[in-house]
Amino acid sequence: MKNAFDELNERGFVDQATDPDAIRALLEAPQTCYIGFDPTAKSLHLGSLVCIMALAHMQRAGHRPVALVGGGTALVGDPSGKTEMRRIMSREEIDENAGGIRDQLARFLDFRDGRAIMENNADWLARLNYIDFLRDIGRHFSVNRMLSAESYRMRLQTGLSFIEFNYMLLQSYDFLHLYRTYDCRIQMGGSDQWGNIVAGADLIRRVEGGSAFGITFPLITTASGVKMGKTHDGAVWLDPELTAPYDYYQYWINQDDADVARFLALFTFLPMDEVRVLASLEGAELRRAKEVLAYEATRICHGGEAAEKAQEASRRLFGGGGRGPADAAPTFEVPRREMEQGLPAYILFEMAGLCKTRGDARRLIAQGGGYVNDERIDAFDRLIDANALSGGSLLLRAGKKRYVRVMVADAG
Repeated sequence: MKNAFDELNERGFVDQATDPDAIRALLEAPQTCYIGFDPTAKSLHLGSLVCIMALAHMQRAGHRPVALVGGGTALVGDPSGKTEMRRIMSREEIDENAGGIRDQLARFLDFRDGRAIMENNADWLARLNYIDFLRDIGRHFSVNRMLSAESYRMRLQTGLSFIEFNYMLLQSYDFLHLYRTYDCRIQMGGSDQWGNIVAGADLIRRVEGGSAFGITFPLITTASGVKMGKTHDGAVWLDPELTAPYDYYQYWINQDDADVARFLALFTFLPMDEVRVLASLEGAELRRAKEVLAYEATRICHGGEAAEKAQEASRRLFGGGGRGPADAAPTFEVPRREMEQGLPAYILFEMAGLCKTRGDARRLIAQGGGYVNDERIDAFDRLIDANALSGGSLLLRAGKKRYVRVMVADAG
């Protein structure tokens, strides 16, 4: 089996590593590694997917991943990569979000029989005595060195709160705690976490005399320069209730041609030989590589059945001559009485989520980008009523590729 560090490197995960040769040698035997996830929302989004996939690759290579939910550090707020202070969350909100994240991670990692571990740092950080913590942990940190970290230097321009200044100490303590508890010697994370990861490895050396290492991943942007997972509608979530499997599939299949090879390597488990074959396709054949990317990414996140339904719906919707199955395409219900009375097209587009505001919907339709049942809508206030229904539903389209099926719901 290929060394896990080489696997991650070949696939494009590695941005920086504290000591590549030592990490590679360490990973010749089973090791424990960890990544932290902030429970700032009830769902993770695509911005976390590189980290999740890295943990999954480590597990597939025979190592034990620790997924650390930052229930304790979320009470402080990580200043890394932020130009202003994060909103301070309540413990109840954090605990609720942490529960949802646990369920999502279980789709990517096998937690049975200790193959992977899930922890919440609130379990140890919330119990810390402040004075003892400063004496035992804080004395190992140089303020000058902390201020030289990129995450702090950037924030000094806009203001850095004292509570945020403690974040590096807390994350370093997490690494120390996991080192002591699970012999965890590798921490991984996004490139903005480099300073925190290095500080944690240094703390382990100072306190325990042990060796610990760090790996960071690059910030993933699309060929157009957009941050991965950002769309005109906002973030792409891993929770199927926030981003339907069909929409998740469409996000991947609509990626730029220039991104297909890179994303196949990062976001699927396909062997690299197969990735290279798919990446070599050109012209119309490249559509097949995009289908593989969309199917595999959706299967990993939402399961095989959801991926198959999404693929079937996409093929029918965009293959010309049919609509996707109602249980796969995104749907929106309208009360039968409202549909019989009729709704102006721009209001229906806004209600169905195809446009954020009614103003956006008016502009879309005025520019010729609004369709009902594949017929272009000629006026933004055209009344859409029961006459447009076929089998109790109708199909709205915004632009070339964004569909919503409108279903009629009986009262009660």
